[in-house]
Amino acid sequence: MRAVDVIAKKRDGQALTADEIAWFVRGVVGGTVADYQASAWLMAVYLRGMDAGETVALTRAMAESGRILDLGPLRERAVDKHSTGGVGDKTSLIVGPLAAACGVIVPKMSGRGLGITGGTLDKLESIPGFQVHLSQTEFLQQISEIGIAIVGQSADLAPADGVLYALRDVTATVGSLPLIVSSILSKKIAGGAPRIVLDVKAGRGAFMASPEAARELARSLVEVGTAADRRIVAYVTEMDQPLGQAVGNALEIREAIRTLQGWGPSDLTELALTLAAEMIVLAGLAPNQRAGRRRAAEALASGDALARLRALIMAQGGDPGVVEAPELLPTAPITAAVRSPSAGYVASIDAGRVGAAMIALGAGRATKLDQVDHAVGAIFERKVGAAVEPGDVLCTLHLRSAEQLPTATEAILSAYRFSSGPVEVPPIIRERIAG
Repeated sequence: MRAVDVIAKKRDGQALTADEIAWFVRGVVGGTVADYQASAWLMAVYLRGMDAGETVALTRAMAESGRILDLGPLRERAVDKHSTGGVGDKTSLIVGPLAAACGVIVPKMSGRGLGITGGTLDKLESIPGFQVHLSQTEFLQQISEIGIAIVGQSADLAPADGVLYALRDVTATVGSLPLIVSSILSKKIAGGAPRIVLDVKAGRGAFMASPEAARELARSLVEVGTAADRRIVAYVTEMDQPLGQAVGNALEIREAIRTLQGWGPSDLTELALTLAAEMIVLAGLAPNQRAGRRRAAEALASGDALARLRALIMAQGGDPGVVEAPELLPTAPITAAVRSPSAGYVASIDAGRVGAAMIALGAGRATKLDQVDHAVGAIFERKVGAAVEPGDVLCTLHLRSAEQLPTATEAILSAYRFSSGPVEVPPIIRERIAG
């Protein structure tokens, strides 16, 4: 078998066999397929696509390119959760403790932020002392003891994805549906959980800007994941405006704590309870969504979920005192209000513009090598549907220096649109898709 033949076959629009795909992926990881050949193949896939069978084969080959974590007897109650990423998306920090407090095993491997979407690891690292890297033994011991761990993915899990994603990033092939699906699911399969809940964001602050594109991705993830022997449920959720009120790493940790204390924003609380309920059902700990939702709500009201977050922070070396004293988290030296220029109602907040503004402040990354300022960000006081008068505070900026204020204020105001009449608030959950 030759790489050039596999490339040519896909270039000509033919379906590749599982053996051809597995051979090619092994070559990419082992170095016998050169980067320029892998790049040519990625472009052929981008232009010609893959059918469901090819996508399943690619997902399996990428997952099997490294170690697949063995969860042992914990596998029976293990459910993973993944989000395609959005602005202000701190949901995993709430959903994980909620589900774990109800008996679900949550072996969560997360990533860092890039572009307008934030990363769970960056948020957690704003907690003093928190360690996002555990050995396999430490990881398994922790989920056995407290039911949850949130860590960075080790290099030996789905290494093919790391190689191929780096090439996709510089060859304009990131947007290929089969490549997106195989990238997401190969890492989840390698993580060992047999059940997965997916949060597929749709909107201006998401990778998939349109509901139709998000729905297509969700359906493909469910179809391919099911064919790869995983139970998968996907939710298509709203990401036109920021999720919750806080955007920025330490600010989002504070909001996650507040939500687990029972007084978080309504959209964030609703999403977290819905996803946690689904995880509880998939783990076999509730017969249906209504019962799962009831269990999750009880864990929230009783404080059990908040206690589980505290245990997670302590287990991974962080200062658990941040739960009771959020001022221990990094704090920006300057706060400033962005005020409404007119009366009316907030019609929309462009989450993509907000995300770009946060990158400019230092809360996110434009490139993988950028450093993150954990303290900076914004709190959105008025969101879609809110009535405003001139001078009302729309948003409070948390800044490193006063020099950032004019540009940040202009960027936030450019994200807001107003209406003279009342505006209907879109539901946070657009659709549920299951196999």
